[in-house]
Amino acid sequence: MGHLNAADTAFVLISAALVFVMTPGLAFFYGGLVRHKNVLTIMMQSYISMGVVTLLWVLVGFSLAYSGNTLGVIGDLRNVGLQGVGLAPSSLYAPTVPYLAFFLFQLMFAIITPA
Repeated sequence: MGHLNAADTAFVLISAALVFVMTPGLAFFYGGLVRHKNVLTIMMQSYISMGVVTLLWVLVGFSLAYSGNTLGVIGDLRNVGLQGVGLAPSSLYAPTVPYLAFFLFQLMFAIITPA
């Protein structure tokens, strides 16, 4: 296992915050591309997707993407519901950053992708 590095952790958390700010920005961008009567609907779709994707990512998405190896295609359910994801760094992914910070960073990209 690696050791935590404060600078690496700060960089990952700041990057995650910047990506989080991009999602409402994307909602405003898409709102500007539709007719005036549809702006609120388009923006609400982006905000609702933030909640739905967060729930799915916490429950199964992160585990399927970043745990284990099933035939080299998909992960297993070892980290379902963030089981085993904590403040200790991961030896495989980002060994100088808390695993929870890595999870948060990846969550931000999972949120912005469907939007």
